Amino acid sequence: MNRDTALWESFRNGDKEAFAILFRTYYPLLFQFGVKVTTDSALLEDCIQELFADIWQSRLPPPVLSVKAYLFKSLRYKLIRVMRNNRHQSSLENVDDYHFELSHEHFVITNQESREKSDNVKSALSFLSNRQKEIIYLKYYQDLSYDEICTITDLNYQVARNLLSQAVKSLKRIILKEAMVVCIFSLLYYN
Repeated sequence: MNRDTALWESFRNGDKEAFAILFRTYYPLLFQFGVKVTTDSALLEDCIQELFADIWQSRLPPPVLSVKAYLFKSLRYKLIRVMRNNRHQSSLENVDDYHFELSHEHFVITNQESREKSDNVKSALSFLSNRQKEIIYLKYYQDLSYDEICTITDLNYQVARNLLSQAVKSLKRIILKEAMVVCIFSLLYYN
């Protein structure tokens, strides 16, 4: 049992300090995840606080295998539900019809070469579906396992693996295509 799961179990057994530690640990991670779904930071903060309030007030929170996956999934659904209700329309009828944005803050740029690679990846990411962006974020930026990703996204294991594989293949294809265009342009321009 990892540290967070042990804290969760302690909280389930009435340890208020364990809950406080979980809140302090996960609030920034949940905020970081939530800004991928909505740019409304006030709404996001309200939803995170409401999520923890709901957990606190529940008589017996469920046992979980991954605290991170449980909290990410809970926040994701809470945000989608609130955004759907706030819009008073059915634009988010399908749970997959939400905006998921991977921003440039995820790319640490140390030199010009990595800056160019980063720009290529950011450009390529814009061609992916929101679901593909989300699975890349969860796998590579949050370092979650496929089981945790499946819990958060309600995808089965094989679908999650296939979606990630398709996203990576698409990124490679798009980046290669852009590199070829730059190469051809350079050849034509400098010759």
